[in-house]
Amino acid sequence: MTDSFSPSLLRSRRLRAGLVLATGSLALGALTGCSPAATPSASGSSTPSASPSATPIPTATPTPTPTPAGAAVGLTCAQLLTPDDVYAFNPNYSTAPGFTAKSGTAKTALSYQGIACGLLNQTSGEIIELSVALPNPTLMTSLTDKAIAASNPVPSYGSAPVSGFFTTKGGNGEAQVFTDKYWVTLSSPVFGEPGDAEQLMSAALSHLQ
Repeated sequence: MTDSFSPSLLRSRRLRAGLVLATGSLALGALTGCSPAATPSASGSSTPSASPSATPIPTATPTPTPTPAGAAVGLTCAQLLTPDDVYAFNPNYSTAPGFTAKSGTAKTALSYQGIACGLLNQTSGEIIELSVALPNPTLMTSLTDKAIAASNPVPSYGSAPVSGFFTTKGGNGEAQVFTDKYWVTLSSPVFGEPGDAEQLMSAALSHLQ
């Protein structure tokens, strides 16, 4: 026996080898065809941009409404009308013991840290009420407007910036004076006309300078 191969045997072996190679190529192609698809590039995608945030609208700070107020006067009744002032007006008057404000003006002055004083006629028992307040601009405007509406102007109580007013109500005469800082009032049945209160008003104003 020889190691040589017949031509027919060689052709048979070549055919089988070709089939093996062809089968391997088909398998490799199948494997390649089943590989996962490539992920699209992120650069190609259209990402929606974030919507701009709304700009906050500033809220207006409300302006505080001025309120009526008063400050402490810092005077006593004896300093506002001294014993000499009272005696010069009428020797029959003196400080009213246990005085309680009854007039609307005196009560209003007290409610705004003002003071209220009483003078008693030793013979008739009549009372003169005196009050002083130190209003802020808002209260001063309000009080002045009320005086203008309900009273008559009295030039003899003082010149600008002093403005004076007088009226009668419920049997009482009521004098009011507004300076650049103070509100001064006098109220009594003994004041029948503006001149009746002028001396005491002048004396009180002299101590408020």
